[in-house]
Amino acid sequence: MPASEDGQWTMPAKNVQNTRFSGLNQINTSNVGQLKVAWTFSTGVDRGQEAAPIVVGDTMYVVSPYPNILYALDLKNNGAQKWKYDPHPQQASPGVACCDTVNRGAVFDNGKVFINTLDGNTCAVDAATGKELWKTKLGDINQGETITMAPLVVKGKVIVGNAGGEFGVRGWIAALDEDTGKVAWKAYSAGPDTDALIGPDFHPFYAMDQGKDLGVTSWPPDQWKLGGGTVWGWVSYDPDTDLLYYGTGNPGVWNPELRPGDNKWGSTIFARKPDTGAAVWAYQLNPHDLYDHDEVNENLVIDLPINGETRKVIIHPGRNGFMYVMDRTTGQVLSATSYVYETAAKGVDLQSGRLIPNKDKEPKTNQVVREICPASPGAKDWQPTAYSPQTGLVYIPHQNLCMDYEGVDANYIAGTPYVGANTKFYAGPGGNRGFFTAWDPIHNAPAWQIKENFPVWSGTVVTAGDVAFYGTMDGWFKAVNAKSGELLWQFKTGSGIIGQPVTYKGPDGKQYVAILSGIGGWPGALVSGDLDPDDDTAAGGWGAGLRDLKDATTKGGTLYVFSLP
Repeated sequence: MPASEDGQWTMPAKNVQNTRFSGLNQINTSNVGQLKVAWTFSTGVDRGQEAAPIVVGDTMYVVSPYPNILYALDLKNNGAQKWKYDPHPQQASPGVACCDTVNRGAVFDNGKVFINTLDGNTCAVDAATGKELWKTKLGDINQGETITMAPLVVKGKVIVGNAGGEFGVRGWIAALDEDTGKVAWKAYSAGPDTDALIGPDFHPFYAMDQGKDLGVTSWPPDQWKLGGGTVWGWVSYDPDTDLLYYGTGNPGVWNPELRPGDNKWGSTIFARKPDTGAAVWAYQLNPHDLYDHDEVNENLVIDLPINGETRKVIIHPGRNGFMYVMDRTTGQVLSATSYVYETAAKGVDLQSGRLIPNKDKEPKTNQVVREICPASPGAKDWQPTAYSPQTGLVYIPHQNLCMDYEGVDANYIAGTPYVGANTKFYAGPGGNRGFFTAWDPIHNAPAWQIKENFPVWSGTVVTAGDVAFYGTMDGWFKAVNAKSGELLWQFKTGSGIIGQPVTYKGPDGKQYVAILSGIGGWPGALVSGDLDPDDDTAAGGWGAGLRDLKDATTKGGTLYVFSLP
């Protein structure tokens, strides 16, 4: 076990580099098949459970979907409740939540636990007592703004972004002082350079991202004010470069014919200074995004040998279906390789950095375009990958989906959906709707791959015991050999799994694995929202794609903790 591994899990991604790798190896390929349930805990909410439990010392902290109750559980007493904190989010907030009332987890730092609430607040709680220390309102649900992402704490600042891209909001990322909750800086995704904190430090690598006030000039007049580009995914940090890395969501209104231009800075990766928020570089993965291919997915901060030279890179599994390896100091794309069946684009031009769209698949207003792959959730949605320095592989839970897409007219009304598209999802080639893929980022190819019937919407974790864990939408929690993909163990939980597995060392010295079970999220809304699966358009197209999900699982909200006998 590496000396740096303290056995805790203080943030959803395990570390600021977002690797989700644990140095614990007590549970390994030879004994993982003996895992048993140690204890369980009900969150009391049967909506989508996307959070990662976090572990600090002898306490586990779990945050529920709306109403976002934070529980402190005693690891010395089989998860008995120590205290709970109720932030009392506004009762109207679920009505403006695009894709279920999820929350992706809490983070611990310096004696405090930080959570976000669906109604747009960030809260700091005393980790020992559950007392509220401060609460800062950042979003406005009357405009359709929510917050579902897990915060990140870097250099005394709590980094938070908004959700609501389907409601015509302006995306932003903000930093709060962790002691006071005061806003230190806030950077918008669309709009003038001053709003985006783009100034003299900003040096994008590609010409397409260079120029003044592109967040205005790349839009029709005033459309940037409804520009989307929300920041509801993962934020990484690299101490070496002292930069934050994050992606932005789709530009405002899905129908691309209603917003000609590149639509900066939707579907973009930003590098920013955590102290000031100043942008250092940006790279737009999907100029004039055609398919709701948000690029909020995680950016894994690792060093890789490329062409005989060790490079500081980020690895970004793009929703557009390409696996990006980028120089994290400059924003240069070193490689971009398709990791799913792809009809929407023909590749990425590494000279210009520009995505090469397939003209035959471009959406049209009042015309259905068929077999667009990957579908609008992308090749991978929010569900996070993991990276093992032992195997050198990236472990990707993702989907295998295509869609039919019809653009329609849309009018903006504050606080109501602003989409302008009809979509219908279905399985890609092979008929399976999900994959768990181990990707070799040096050779730009899969090392192995597991087919799953449903989209793999859970996160994953990989350990020094060479075990990778993930869950399925029909409720199986699985352990596989990180080197070969061999199934080593599985356990059927009470509901579909869309949460994030974690592993930790308990007060008794034993290694444990924990996962929240509870179907929901955007695809699981058919079950959690009790929608009609015979309606192809239910949950924005999932009725067609997951008609059988209600037969495979039921609602739930239970934390499962496993250990060796």
